Amino acid sequence: MSEDQFHQFERGTDGPKVIVAGVDGSASSLRAASYAAGLARRQRALLAVVYIQPVLAAGAALGVPVAETTDEIAEGLIAEIRAAAERVKDIFDVRWEFHTFHGDPYSGLVSAADELKADAVVVGASEQAGHRIVGSVAVRLVKAGRWPVTVVP
Repeated sequence: MSEDQFHQFERGTDGPKVIVAGVDGSASSLRAASYAAGLARRQRALLAVVYIQPVLAAGAALGVPVAETTDEIAEGLIAEIRAAAERVKDIFDVRWEFHTFHGDPYSGLVSAADELKADAVVVGASEQAGHRIVGSVAVRLVKAGRWPVTVVP
């Protein structure tokens, strides 16, 4: 293999430049965001914190204010992340952005990772018993094989 062929697939970095962390307000997702923040700091990467707003057509059809509820969750997550960033600003600095996408958690994270050109995805381990049978978002992301995926317990 020639030198040119060897470097053909090199992206020009020694580590990730964009790390996507999926958050939903659960304890494991917030631990995942903290872990991803540490990775981003060490790699000097951008941390893209992503909340997937669920699309609940059935709830909306029954008159449940779904959009307002998910907007409130997103606003609460932003406030929590800003407060955490403020607490550690004198210790270390992490470049971060907050994004919301709509859809189911798996499809939303795939869309987010694609759109944000993620080099890595970090998610919390599922805390729902049903995911042991059907498969969690984390397992589905790993099986997609498009990015390195870190699952934080």
